[in-house]
Amino acid sequence: MFRRPGLDAPPVPAWGVPLLFALLILLVLGGGWLMSPGPVEFHRWAVGTGWLGTLWMAIACLVAVRTRPDRDGATVFGWLLVQWIVICAFSVTGFALLIHGYLREGVRPDWFAWGVAGVAQVWIVAAAGVLLVPMASGRGARAMVLVLVLAAGGSYMLFPTGNAWRPVMDDAAGAEAWPEPMAPDQAALEAQSRSLIDALDGVAPQRPGVTELFAITFAPYASEDVFSREVKMVGGMLDDRFDTAGRRMNLQNHASTLGTVPWATPLNLQRAIDRMAARMDRDEDILFLHLTSHGARDGRLAAGFEPLSVAEVTPADLRRWLDDAGVRYAVISISACFSGSWIPALEAPGTLVLTAADATHTSYGCGRKSELTFFGRAMYDEQLRKTRSFEAAFAAALPVIDRREKEAGKSDGPSNPQMRMGVEIRPRLEALVTRLEAN
Repeated sequence: MFRRPGLDAPPVPAWGVPLLFALLILLVLGGGWLMSPGPVEFHRWAVGTGWLGTLWMAIACLVAVRTRPDRDGATVFGWLLVQWIVICAFSVTGFALLIHGYLREGVRPDWFAWGVAGVAQVWIVAAAGVLLVPMASGRGARAMVLVLVLAAGGSYMLFPTGNAWRPVMDDAAGAEAWPEPMAPDQAALEAQSRSLIDALDGVAPQRPGVTELFAITFAPYASEDVFSREVKMVGGMLDDRFDTAGRRMNLQNHASTLGTVPWATPLNLQRAIDRMAARMDRDEDILFLHLTSHGARDGRLAAGFEPLSVAEVTPADLRRWLDDAGVRYAVISISACFSGSWIPALEAPGTLVLTAADATHTSYGCGRKSELTFFGRAMYDEQLRKTRSFEAAFAAALPVIDRREKEAGKSDGPSNPQMRMGVEIRPRLEALVTRLEAN
């Protein structure tokens, strides 16, 4: 609290500093756990990160002590370390409590998280400066201590303590290696450009008098293989059950499809919607979109494909693109945490919206070991293979998802998938099913 340190005290017991360091490590682990709600797994190597700054602080304590021969060096050094640990504990605990409940599983840190982290680091450095600089005797020693304190602050920013808790959302057995980062060469980039042009040009036109389903699948998060698998499964099911062959586009970010499948970026999604709308009969046909990724409470859909910078799609973006393209009838499926937050922007008389969760809960099955998300598996890989009614498949999938989440130990409450059926989309869907069943 920036008050003068009290050093007139008995020597710190030999076990005191190690004990407090152990308690600090436990606070760091507890703080990481608070910021990772839901099932997590422990990665022990993360405990060893972020300690370079602490080493610099210990050296600063030693320098300050050696300039004060008027005091017992061991006693002062022990109490300086104790107070330094208390400063860290205060900052770590405050940071974790502020973020808890705001920054949730599956969401990357935003400006609030980084702002709080920055305040915590500035607090640590400022408090350490007040603690250590006045303790040194002489300008040279004080300048050296100040430099060490600032170096410690820089180390914490550049080499932060890693979170030892990683989310695990898995009902599949066996571990899966992290996907290799994209390493595009010229040939791959040229192939990527051709893949988008070929996909856009390859969309077949509508057949007069036939109610068609046009489809786009979109997986923008390359670091989890489950999303790539899911759009591949959904696309195959749509071709088999809804006659979308030639009228379907897949957009995804994954190293394995770098030169063959167009990237899942906002601009490419907008282009795909425009092309589908141009090929459709907008008074008869339906556009189906399935978007799958991690999700945020405010509706942002996580995107990433290192080293490519990929912007996040929002509900307002998708609504605007559909309106600009003149799409009248649409089925929009969002498989992501907090995906119920998409409903207010997307629901319309000509739209059916399906989400894997409500606006306040996480979905399940989006970890690196998962074969498919729970929603994607139940809705598309199981129920829509038994019926062509999206409404009936959704109703049948709900108890299946709930049961599997309970069996897997989902701890933050049921995902509670949502459906909103517009009054104008229902007869178009019925006409589509009638046509398909007749064939």
